[in-house]
Amino acid sequence: MNYLNNLTEGIGNTPLLKLNSVNKGIKGTILVKVEYFNPGNSIKDRIALKMIEDAEEKGILKPGGTIIEGTSGNTGMGLALVAISKGYKCIFTLADKQSKEKMDILRAVGAEVIVCPTNVTPEDPKSYYSVARQLEKDIPNSFYPNQYDHPANAESHYETTGPEIWRDTDGKITHYAAGMGTGGTISGTSKYLKEQNPDVVTIGLDSYGSVFKKYKETGIFDEKEVYPYLTEGIGEDILPKNVDFDMVDHILKVTDKDAAIMTRRLAREEGLFIGWSCGSAVFGALEFAKGNLKEDDVMVIILPDHGTRYLGKVYNDDWMKDHGFLEERKFATAKDIIQHRNGSSELVTINQKLKVGEAIKTMNQKGIDQAPIVDGSNFVGSISDSRILSSLIENPELKDKPVADVMDKSFQFVSPHETIDVMSSMLNRETKALLVRDQANDVHIITQSDLLVAMTN
Repeated sequence: MNYLNNLTEGIGNTPLLKLNSVNKGIKGTILVKVEYFNPGNSIKDRIALKMIEDAEEKGILKPGGTIIEGTSGNTGMGLALVAISKGYKCIFTLADKQSKEKMDILRAVGAEVIVCPTNVTPEDPKSYYSVARQLEKDIPNSFYPNQYDHPANAESHYETTGPEIWRDTDGKITHYAAGMGTGGTISGTSKYLKEQNPDVVTIGLDSYGSVFKKYKETGIFDEKEVYPYLTEGIGEDILPKNVDFDMVDHILKVTDKDAAIMTRRLAREEGLFIGWSCGSAVFGALEFAKGNLKEDDVMVIILPDHGTRYLGKVYNDDWMKDHGFLEERKFATAKDIIQHRNGSSELVTINQKLKVGEAIKTMNQKGIDQAPIVDGSNFVGSISDSRILSSLIENPELKDKPVADVMDKSFQFVSPHETIDVMSSMLNRETKALLVRDQANDVHIITQSDLLVAMTN
């Protein structure tokens, strides 16, 4: 009889599929490795099994123990399935931007799910990284794999994903492409492939709002590159130890919108009902392929997960319209607003040491009602005329105090490709404006007035 003793035996050996539609006009053979054929419907099943087996071998995880992990959903699913096979309990922390489907699926397989805020620093006690670490300290016989830094993450791909690709392409692969998140998939797989053929070119796909591309190109970890984005599963505001930049030759950034549209195209044109970051990987890889692949080249792109995790987002027409992903407008993005802005586009900033009275004069002279506060080249806060007015009413002597005494939190940075719909949802009574950093590293401001002009043109 031919059967599996448990689900863990079904992990790996996922198929390669040739793309036939979305790559029209591009030279070479484009193959995708469809990881939703894993039992947990994602590539993360591979690392889940490896990390737990490693902990068992080292005596870190004992019978009846609890597995605790910060996850975007897929690693949690893999860990939960392995835990069921081995008799462990699971607690997972997720950022609140993750889809409801991911949370529901984790709860369905018996895991406890703790939802944490997205827009906090990794060091903040409320972040899903910090909450997971604290739970491990508080719960006896618990194990926090920490997929970002655990060497078993990259090792699992070095031992399985890389050899499978090499075997199934008969060693003919010339280009390998994958999204970059924890770094294990791209680094471990690339290491194996480059050991077989050093000429294999590895392309990493990143999100706008993530730090990977600039760090690869400059060696600088630039916090100014970090701002919220919607795509789940790729990009980071930290540098995980599993990211080996020596194993990545090129990094391309992909917008939320391009990723979402490609995800839906893959479902309709290729029959691939895949997740959002899969769309990022294919869109970015094909952009690279347009000018770099030759007829005899073979590119393999990793498709990490299944579309069931995204039914309420990229596969929902209302959600797509709400975020401007199904409509083309004259001023569709922050970049468009900046390019078509009438008058001066100079950003007026106020030094945090300037007195409040002087700041008021500056704002009046420039005809603005809000401004970013800076300390050198760093954006440290913001100020608005309504905030100054209320502060002076309470304490008139504040006019001789530094602006730092009355400033609010800094305006949020957004991608140049952020849509009007998303930006309008971010502006409210507390958030008066948004900041955008362009390719030349210049910073621009987007106000409510800018959005109103864009929407009525």
